[in-house]
Amino acid sequence: MATPLYTRDILRLAASIPYLGLLDEADARSERASAVCGSRVTVTVTVDEMGRVSGLGQEVRACALGQASAALMGRNAIGRSAKELAAARDALAEFLEGAREDAGDWPGLEALAAARAYPARHPSILLPFEAVTEAALRAAGQDRAVSLTSSSSSSDR
Repeated sequence: MATPLYTRDILRLAASIPYLGLLDEADARSERASAVCGSRVTVTVTVDEMGRVSGLGQEVRACALGQASAALMGRNAIGRSAKELAAARDALAEFLEGAREDAGDWPGLEALAAARAYPARHPSILLPFEAVTEAALRAAGQDRAVSLTSSSSSSDR
């Protein structure tokens, strides 16, 4: 019997996205969109003097899986560096595509395990992590230091 894709946990996460609404005075902004499904995530961030995310705002127009991913990203992005965010993004991408068995050390990502069997859903799930990584890199002046792994679109602030 197949594991259901939209579990109760996914739906609860989708309904609990933190930091909704974009920051008025952000250090950087990133918008990511999936050409596959049309999902779109916009993230604004502020960073502290150490280059760690100190403020976060997000606007999420995505399926329940993209919303759940945005909730998981938002719960733990504050205090993270662009390098840590990129590592979480890359671990999640590798987990989804089956290149690794765990989703890395970002809390809660195991809730997305059922989506591994649905490659068309992966772009939507990755959007929040791609957007926050890109925004944090821009804010820290490192936007060329860590490449994005997705072919999603992006826009400058």
